[in-house]
Amino acid sequence: MTKTQDGAPVAEAEIERKYDLAADRPIPPLAPAGPVTNQADPRVDVLDATYFDTADFRLAQAGITLRRRLGGSDEGWHLKLPVGADRREELRLPLSGKPDKVPGALAKLVRAHTLGAKLVQAAHLRTERTSYALLDAKGREVATLTDDVVTGEAGGEKAHLDRWRELEIELSPGTDPKVLDSLDRAVVKAGAERSRWPSKLRRLTDDLVPSSGGTTGSVLADYLAEHLHALRRNDIGVRRDAEDAVHQMRVASRRLRSALKTFRRSLDADVADGLAAELRWLGGELGPARDTEVMAARLRDEVKALPAELVLGNVEQLMTRHFAREAEETKARAVEALDSKRYTDLLRSLEKVIAKPRKIKGGKEELRKAVARSERKLRRAVTAASDLEPGPEQDAELHEVRKKAKRARYAADTVRPVSGKKLRKWRKNVKAVQTTLGTHHDVVVTREVLRLLGLRAYAEAENAFTYGLLHGRSVAAAEAAHRRFAEEWQGLSKGSRPKWLK
Repeated sequence: MTKTQDGAPVAEAEIERKYDLAADRPIPPLAPAGPVTNQADPRVDVLDATYFDTADFRLAQAGITLRRRLGGSDEGWHLKLPVGADRREELRLPLSGKPDKVPGALAKLVRAHTLGAKLVQAAHLRTERTSYALLDAKGREVATLTDDVVTGEAGGEKAHLDRWRELEIELSPGTDPKVLDSLDRAVVKAGAERSRWPSKLRRLTDDLVPSSGGTTGSVLADYLAEHLHALRRNDIGVRRDAEDAVHQMRVASRRLRSALKTFRRSLDADVADGLAAELRWLGGELGPARDTEVMAARLRDEVKALPAELVLGNVEQLMTRHFAREAEETKARAVEALDSKRYTDLLRSLEKVIAKPRKIKGGKEELRKAVARSERKLRRAVTAASDLEPGPEQDAELHEVRKKAKRARYAADTVRPVSGKKLRKWRKNVKAVQTTLGTHHDVVVTREVLRLLGLRAYAEAENAFTYGLLHGRSVAAAEAAHRRFAEEWQGLSKGSRPKWLK
């Protein structure tokens, strides 16, 4: 269990699996099974949990549960986030404040799902729990088997009561996830059946929760829905300052924007243009935080790679101070954007486009034409960059080539359900060009930062030699990346153009 920062929720990863077992069946013995050699004596708890959601169950649709629980060893406020099959992340806060008011720290984390709607008491569950610690030969706890008898009441116009029995196996922190499969076989052999419900709340409220939709039958709408989901998932990570969350959220926003611009003729063009503009704004608010992360990591690695005799002065201290201040300011800017009405309105508008996808005139052929247009724009951008002399203007144009390559690649990803493998090799080559130009752009931007760091070192009477050395290396790295791009593009342009794009 880890705490991210003072006052923030405590986070813990959960790996668990749920089962149904008839009321008259005994608890299955799981010793021996896998590394388990002993099943400890039972512990009995009574758990009382109130679940919170919006009136239309927006959290439940996203697979998120938010509750206030009394009883047991971990009573408090719990926010459970889906991670993958059998995996969730639970964020906890101690009991405090009014029992019917969700703590602000948790309410903010799910804002991208609630869109500002009030969180209300949606269900109440009372669980009579019997727990058995599963121990290995050295007496270490491998997992916990719980036998729950649950009574639940859901609110709303269709309020109802339900009662059922449920088994759960949860691995202890540090246990190999593969152990869950061996325990699974033992519990199923004893007569239990794998539950189809991801949580107790979902089981209780299944007839109350609107369908999350699944695929819409529209290639474009499904692609937009996939990356809106990614945007929301990483929104929580950005707010928690989770590793790589800013990057992944920025990627999701770029993919959404790229799809809206590339396929605008297949949508309401005015709506698509407006959303693309708002996503550009969002990317601009997230960008500085991501750029700071990349720059700091790159320069740390470059300094570490230098011989010790070439690192003169307090280089690491000055860089750490500079980037710490930049990181704090840029991440505050990103979170401020996520808290804004403008961002909430953007999410609502994206939902509307996805919920009622327009039928694409021309179908597959119109999608093909859109990808072909992105390919032609990429070629024109390369020509424009090649006509320029080396220098800042060409560097800027190469950055435009990179953006056009990324849009072409994203376009290919969007139409994969109808293009199949026809664009796979071309997409791979375009990605290689994009990656090389990404390196080029990073080192070009790094040069200006190194110049500023050198000036700051000089102003503080520090030795600026190392910054000049790194600046020179960045010039050489940019030239090398440019040459590599030229070679990759020559191979791509000489290759046969995919028939699907002709």
